[in-house]
Amino acid sequence: MTDTSNSDMAGDAASGASGETVVSRPSGALPFHDRINTITTQEPWGWLAAGWRDMRSAPGLSIGYGALFVASGYAVTFGLYQLDMTYMIWPMAAGFLLIAPVFCVAFYEISRRLELGLDLNFSALAKAWCGDARCVLGAGLALVFFMILWIRVAALIYAINFPYTGLSIEEMTVKTFFTTDGLTFLAVGSVLGAVLAFLAFLVSAVSLQAMLAQDTGFLGGVIISVLSVTRNFGPMMLWAAIIVVVTTAGLAAAFIGLAITMPLIGHASWHAYRSVIRDPAET
Repeated sequence: MTDTSNSDMAGDAASGASGETVVSRPSGALPFHDRINTITTQEPWGWLAAGWRDMRSAPGLSIGYGALFVASGYAVTFGLYQLDMTYMIWPMAAGFLLIAPVFCVAFYEISRRLELGLDLNFSALAKAWCGDARCVLGAGLALVFFMILWIRVAALIYAINFPYTGLSIEEMTVKTFFTTDGLTFLAVGSVLGAVLAFLAFLVSAVSLQAMLAQDTGFLGGVIISVLSVTRNFGPMMLWAAIIVVVTTAGLAAAFIGLAITMPLIGHASWHAYRSVIRDPAET
């Protein structure tokens, strides 16, 4: 008798006054948990192929915007030379990887418009930045925080290993790879940089795409990104490694390669989002 009463009470609690069934989220479940797909390690390669197709479909916009990264790279390098801070060129280049996602908003918008068959022009890309400016700004500030932290850490490690020493790029290269202090500098910097890069990737893997496409807001986008990485750890770590390798290749090619590698990764990241995250209407 008691079991029946409890069942009736549970049934009443699950129904509203209008007789509609109320579906509640499991206790302790995070928001947006039902939007995350499970993927395999084969899919990141498909994202790259899709990104290449998008770049070929809109070469003018993609490579034209990518050229801005080339110009920025030369501007920052020239500025560091003028300030006699050549030792910060490579840490700044590495730090660029941390903030790059926020600059890829234009590529996300190009891919979104290609997917929907919408017109492509620079005005539409500008509106993508302004559509949810507060969220984009919030994400940008979060990634800038990681970059500033990395720059400070890199400067500290440099000061500890090369005290009272001003090095040119040539001297820095020799001392980094062929001295004990240099190898220590390289090892410690790599480990700490990897930790910061992982944290930045965790919050930015698909967060900006979700903010733009699903209007999740800043916090919602971050939660979705964290869930997508933690639930698909292997495939997403492979994707992170692909991003690092492709972007580093663009940086190593005297920054000129960024005109190709940044659009490629930006478009592919949109397809990563579409693969990992379901549309709310599908949940």
